[in-house]
Amino acid sequence: MKNIIGVILILTIMYGCSQQLKYPETKKVDVVDDYFGTKVADPYRWLEDDNSPETAEWVKEENNVTNEYLSKIPFRDKLKKRFEELYNYPKYSAPFRAGSKYYFFKNAGLQNQSVMYVKDNLDSEPKLFFDPNKLSEDGTVSLSALSFSKDGKLFAYGTASGGSDWNEFFVMDAESGKLLSDHLKWIKFSGMAWKDDGFFYSRYPEPTGSELSTKNQYSKVYYHKIGDDQSKDVVIFEDASKPDRGFSAGTTDDERFLIISFSEGTSNNGFLVKDLSTPGSRFISIVDDLNNNYGVVDNLGDKLLVLTDYKAPNYRLILIDPKNPARANWKDVIPESKNVLQNVKIIGGKLFATYMQDAANHVYVYDLNGKYESEIEMPALGSVSLSGRREDNIAFYSFTSFTYPGAIYKLDVSSGKSELYLKVDLNFDFDNYETKQVFYESKDGTKVPMFIVYKKGLKLDGNNPAYLYSYGGFNISLNPSFSAARLMFLENGGVYAMPNIRGGGEYGEEWHKAGMLDKKQNVFDDFISAAEYLINEGYTNPSKLACAGGSNGGLLIGAVINQRPDLFKVAIPQVGVMDMLRFHKFTIGHHWAVEYGSSDNEEQFNYLYKYSPLHNINGELNYPAVLVTTADHDDRVVPAHSFKYIATLQEKYKGENPVLIRIETKAGHGAGKPTSKVIEEVADLWSFVFYNLKMTPKY
Repeated sequence: MKNIIGVILILTIMYGCSQQLKYPETKKVDVVDDYFGTKVADPYRWLEDDNSPETAEWVKEENNVTNEYLSKIPFRDKLKKRFEELYNYPKYSAPFRAGSKYYFFKNAGLQNQSVMYVKDNLDSEPKLFFDPNKLSEDGTVSLSALSFSKDGKLFAYGTASGGSDWNEFFVMDAESGKLLSDHLKWIKFSGMAWKDDGFFYSRYPEPTGSELSTKNQYSKVYYHKIGDDQSKDVVIFEDASKPDRGFSAGTTDDERFLIISFSEGTSNNGFLVKDLSTPGSRFISIVDDLNNNYGVVDNLGDKLLVLTDYKAPNYRLILIDPKNPARANWKDVIPESKNVLQNVKIIGGKLFATYMQDAANHVYVYDLNGKYESEIEMPALGSVSLSGRREDNIAFYSFTSFTYPGAIYKLDVSSGKSELYLKVDLNFDFDNYETKQVFYESKDGTKVPMFIVYKKGLKLDGNNPAYLYSYGGFNISLNPSFSAARLMFLENGGVYAMPNIRGGGEYGEEWHKAGMLDKKQNVFDDFISAAEYLINEGYTNPSKLACAGGSNGGLLIGAVINQRPDLFKVAIPQVGVMDMLRFHKFTIGHHWAVEYGSSDNEEQFNYLYKYSPLHNINGELNYPAVLVTTADHDDRVVPAHSFKYIATLQEKYKGENPVLIRIETKAGHGAGKPTSKVIEEVADLWSFVFYNLKMTPKY
């Protein structure tokens, strides 16, 4: 009898009843909105005020509850220590040339931010060039953009603080390392497009309200001359009649053409071009609508190479003459094919085309007229990133996959031969794991691909812990990639599954559109069907299955556990879009209306309201263990989404599973997060997952 009591006591300590959790008392206010006759209460509207002392106190109380819960997980410190070991390996970027020198990034292992090095040539010893870790004491200021002048003598860079999308631009003398006087502010989603002794960029007016939540409007393109104060920057392009329209600037490699691209959302754009070699030239409108996607690759003489999905949902490469811009005059260089043309670069006088076939990358080489020459063979199914200059015979490409931590190859363009330049070494037995791709059937019969990664010899007895991750939106494709964070789950017998659900770009624009607007339910159905496949095929069972997703993927998780909470034991919605009725009222959220629709439109309100995670929480359902994550500087998906969602879930849910929120400070949507914060977050997330799946790590 004593032994039984002892076992019960141990289990209670390890997997204690979360009904003992006491959540903060979150006050409710009497706010009701009328959407076309439908009254919608919003009792936690006050949490949208990110500057109020009340919100700050609520955040503190929620974090206290979460931290207390996590602190009682007996193996939390062991998971953190193990992840530090796994993550402590050197990480490199492929070299790239600027002027006569080569640059690359390296993280020695656990540095908060990767450091930029320079080499006089490929065989010389690297020297420190720029260390972002010196921008702040805690690593929360990151390098967010960079660009060298054509001759490589000037280095312009952007910094972001605390993970915010707001950037500040600076300029440095690349030879001496001296910081110049240039300092530009209120910049978002902009690069630097060089021309002569300055560059074009886009920015917003200084916010009049909270800089982390105020709606961003009235984008303008400016020209900054090196050495001038920002107040002297000249407006090159604007359109005050369209306040929600965003503008971006680019120049061709020879700095002859200025390209102004405009959009009112995250997909579809138009563009104008100006020939800078002709004094007094005016902008020529090439595409004046927002019906398709266009990306200028570069120019061939007086014509432009453009990647587009116009009359080609899988994309094609065309040649446009700005002097004769009518669509009837557009010429195919690389026609559309059955696979998706993701990217094209000119390197060494040839076209390097990156395609996606069943969510994995393939790279093909063409001459400048579009004649096929060869394929660059990859070591496995994975993801590829190319770097190289138009006039260089040397190119580099990085390759990575689920169990392939990364390798950089050097390519001789003229001969087509590749050689291994650098391989990442990590103390982990990757040969003991395998990846397979399956195709399962969604609710409407659509075939959906899914990658599954697991330890060799896995028994399909339905008792394996599994982690299902996806995204499903914005034409974003999930390709095989490496993450040290998931190794802990794999080495403890976990199964990692990543379905390429609709809404992404894995099969072109048609796949994307099949998960947009009123078809968003397809995304949720695809994910639910992926979970059912894993269960039916014996990989796992609902008491062993965790699901996760970030941003639009956080929305996915929030919607899915409202619809099918019975399929999952754990849910991790990260920085999610949870309030589908008000997302467009904050920062850049109005750009997502192209993807989601808007509650300002009656038809769109009806389908948004039907799946909005915040508005479909049902207190009668038995929800999984939920850990919401967000950050105080997230000005992409403002934290109010997660705040209101968890407050509602904690109010309505009466079951025993914990429903918690982890709110990071001095961090944003994810970009530029320092290693120290990454380690803390990964350890907490896996602790929550392991604990609630009743996994005991072997450390």
